[in-house]
This record gives sequence, C-alpha cells and structure tokens, in this order.
Amino acid sequence: MSKHEKIGHAFETALINADAQVESFRQTRNNRRTELVEDYVELIADLIEDGGEARQVDIAQRLGVAQPTVAKMLKRLISEGYIQQRRYRGIFLTEAGRKLAELCRERHQIVESFLCSIGVSPETARIDAEGMEHHASAETLEAFKGFLARSTSSRRVPSQA
Repeated sequence: MSKHEKIGHAFETALINADAQVESFRQTRNNRRTELVEDYVELIADLIEDGGEARQVDIAQRLGVAQPTVAKMLKRLISEGYIQQRRYRGIFLTEAGRKLAELCRERHQIVESFLCSIGVSPETARIDAEGMEHHASAETLEAFKGFLARSTSSRRVPSQA
C-alpha cells in the first residue's frame, strides 16, 4: 500500500473528535433550515428583477411545489421580516430580504465560478452551486475567492511595453 493510500485509508476510518462531530452536524442542520428560506428569498428577488413582480403562483411553478406549500413559507418569510405581501399586488422584499438575496447571489456566483474554474461544466456548476452555496462556510468562500483571484491573475497576458 502506497503512502497516499495509507493516508486515504486512515482518513476514511478514523473517528473525529466527538465535540467537532457534534459541531459539524449542528452546523449542517442549521444550514438545512436556512437553505429553504434563502432559496425562496433569492427566487423572489429574481422574479421581481425579471418581471417586476413575484406572485405565489410563479414561485410554486418555479420550485415545483403546490401553492399551499408556498403560502406556508411566505407566512414564515413575513414573520422573519424578509417579505411583505400585499393583497392582489404580489410579494415584495423588505430591506432585510434584499440583503439576504444579494448575499445568496454572491455566494452562488463564487461557488459556481470556482466549480467552472476547476473544469466543471457551466450547467453542472450552476446546478451544484445551488446546493453547495448554503453549506459553504465564510472561510471556504474566501478560499474560493482567493483561488479565483489567483487563477484569473495567472491567466492575464503581460502587457507589451
């Protein structure tokens, strides 16, 4: 067995510290709870930007869920201060909702760009980034941004003097 295989084998079978494992599972559960909120807020922002409004029926269609499911989430988003819903007028983001949507878009773009830079096809990168963006830590996103910056600067052609 080569050194690389031994390291890989040890990594696969070694248990991590219990406190670290608890923290990683806690963080994953928290990320899953916020993922749905973030997806809704980001979609609402996209619908408003694209067509000037976001309607419950459009959200249901885009997410592939029933309208009562959307209605329940919209109530949650209202209670958490991300949206306002006006009868017969649609759904509007609050300032907090706009900030969250902007943060989500930025995280998505970072992850998608990183995946493309390592050879993932643009379509697959877009799809994968949709899930990964919610689970990447600030540290990981900064590392992705640093990689992208170094990658971009190394591809620049020196100017002719």
